[in-house]
Amino acid sequence: MAKSALITGVTGQDGSYLAELLLSKGYEVHGLVRRSSSFNTERLDGIYQDPHTANRRLFLHFGDLNDGVTLINVLRDINPDEVYNLGAQSHVRVSFDQPVFTGDVTGVAAMRLLEAVRAARVRTKIYQASSSEMFGATPPPQNEETPFYPRSPYGVAKVYAYWATRNYREAYGLFAVNGILFNHESPRRGETFVTRKVTRAVARIQAGLQEKLYMGNLGAVRDWGYAPEYVEGMWRMLQHSEPQDYVLATNTAYSVRDFVQMAFDHAGLEWEKYVEHDERYERPTEVDALIGDYSKAKTELGWEPKVLTPELVKIMVDADVQELDDERAGRNIRIDS
Repeated sequence: MAKSALITGVTGQDGSYLAELLLSKGYEVHGLVRRSSSFNTERLDGIYQDPHTANRRLFLHFGDLNDGVTLINVLRDINPDEVYNLGAQSHVRVSFDQPVFTGDVTGVAAMRLLEAVRAARVRTKIYQASSSEMFGATPPPQNEETPFYPRSPYGVAKVYAYWATRNYREAYGLFAVNGILFNHESPRRGETFVTRKVTRAVARIQAGLQEKLYMGNLGAVRDWGYAPEYVEGMWRMLQHSEPQDYVLATNTAYSVRDFVQMAFDHAGLEWEKYVEHDERYERPTEVDALIGDYSKAKTELGWEPKVLTPELVKIMVDADVQELDDERAGRNIRIDS
């Protein structure tokens, strides 16, 4: 009998890649989506249009991580073998503007889901999407034993969710794991996130449709990987014999300035001509450097990254150039000044 999985945040970058991965492994996949007046499932369009899946093994359920009753009902109805909690307010800069909301849907909601699993009395394995932002000001390299020192409401909320997951694992014997993922990007990354903001701007500037790119702190150092590889790591964590927490990273370091320069270079542009500073994009408290040590995941899960930052930049720029070409073929696009 095929395994089944429930994914919260299924319409996001990671959720869509994870849904594709699980479907390719023969799973029946269920996704939790919030009800709204407009569709927000474009990242899943490829799955819907795939004649080999044709909606036969992908099911979407209306629900919200703030609604514990619905979570219990959905879990009872599905009785999934695996649950992946990827739902969150995941934009770090926005978390300073909406700290209470972020704390609820990113932190407390993880506890709500864990309690729903316990209340529904389903035997399932649970993956909690933890974040390198939990380390914050703690110097790199960071691994599973590194102390947390979050520097944003988002990081604080993720620390809450991390310890909730650990507590439920130890108190109730749940198979619950934390995947402490460092920055992982792709062409499906939201347009307001810094990497996609950069690569999309490069495509538009190259096409003469945008004049400037306004950025915040170019000195921040990050460990950037490729999202499709990271969702495989999530899956591997739930296939392990014992529930444990793992860091997924590349153990490489590039500044935001490096990312910008590589993106513009790939398009044959001199980045200094187009990039300007805007203090509105600065965080009240900055995380200077996040560089992950994924040794445990390599040893115990057989996981390691293949796509590193320079190749990732090219993948994302090429995708945004192609997307813009497709858009321009269908309609006129305004110039942003």
